[in-house]
Amino acid sequence: MNGRERLIEAIHHRPTDRPPIDLGATAVTGIHASTLYGLRRALGLEERPITVHEVFQQLGSVDPDVLAALSIDVVGLWNPTNFVGVRNDSYKEWTAPQGIPARIATGFEYDLIDGEVFAYPSGHRSAAPSFHMPRGGWFFDNIERSAGSIDDEPLTPRLDFAESFSVLSDKDARYFERESKRLATETGLGVIGNLGAAGFGDVALLPGPSIDHPRGIRRMDEWLMAHKLHPDYIHEVYSMQLEIGLKNLEIYRQAVGDRIQVIFMGGTDFGTQNCEFMPREDFLEFYAPYWKRMNDWVHRNTGWKTFYHTCGSIPNLIGDMADAGADILNPVQCSAHGMEAQGLKSRFGDRVTFWGGGVDTQKTLPFGTAEEVLAEVRERIAIFSAGGGYVLNPIHNVQARTPVENLLAFFRAGGVY
Repeated sequence: MNGRERLIEAIHHRPTDRPPIDLGATAVTGIHASTLYGLRRALGLEERPITVHEVFQQLGSVDPDVLAALSIDVVGLWNPTNFVGVRNDSYKEWTAPQGIPARIATGFEYDLIDGEVFAYPSGHRSAAPSFHMPRGGWFFDNIERSAGSIDDEPLTPRLDFAESFSVLSDKDARYFERESKRLATETGLGVIGNLGAAGFGDVALLPGPSIDHPRGIRRMDEWLMAHKLHPDYIHEVYSMQLEIGLKNLEIYRQAVGDRIQVIFMGGTDFGTQNCEFMPREDFLEFYAPYWKRMNDWVHRNTGWKTFYHTCGSIPNLIGDMADAGADILNPVQCSAHGMEAQGLKSRFGDRVTFWGGGVDTQKTLPFGTAEEVLAEVRERIAIFSAGGGYVLNPIHNVQARTPVENLLAFFRAGGVY
């Protein structure tokens, strides 16, 4: 099997010679630029600056030589504009955390003040900085800039979020067509499209990191409270997002056709370490109907499988997510309450593909021994890959300061290094 064949079989819950492996195909299955730099060295590959293509989390672009060296099976069709509103079509020098040589989008604008980095939305210095990396930090955090709050009257949801959602341009459609053709013809890898059309309530995007002057309810705590205090506000924002999202799915389908196998739909987190953020009835009211409309469109009009990321403890929601049309669940945080691997596979393995869960990135991968990593990964593969429906990846992104020997042990356990 090549990578594409392996991915297709896995997401259709059919056995494979080994589980397909992902490293860097999405913004939630990636690797920090500093760790990628060390990994390239350990693999004996050419030493060169790391391209930081996901600015916010400082994720490095996993180049073809790394994909080949580790027999990675999946590659991402990335959006042309990154998380902070800057196009990734040209690059300039950037010193990434830990001082490694790197490159970052040319339009990225920032100030370095006493070791702290303050960066601007969409590279617009006419606006206030929208994200910040503290001295000694490894990635950026949003800066709360909206003057609006849950107590403001009147609330104007469509006006407040008018800049947050937009229809894909002809330029973007041409890019998706061109890049999907390249990936389909030049690689034998499975392809996941990173469109993200269904990120309802994604608190990484909520503050508006790419918007010059965000307005309305933008703080996470106030957004969660608004589900009870201003439910019509939430529904109106999501209705607008749904309308635009469905238009974008049609444009995307026309651009990429059947050259992708999976589409990244959304990355809204619903779980803490110990329980869900909200009661099940709130998910069923505010999220499931919008997910279902989006997923039904995908399943009716394409052969793609839908990918959703949500961290934390979510055992009480997984069945409802599957009912709403979610085909793939990531990152499969087995360290959270109620998320034990065998229990997840037994309860939901015939309904969803698990993408992730391969090793704990809170404890084992960064702080364990290589032998402990090997044992944990082998155990997870044995559980999750039984009968198909599994893509091997660590739980969320590989973080900075992860020992390279532990990362190599992860791939050794996957049978590719």
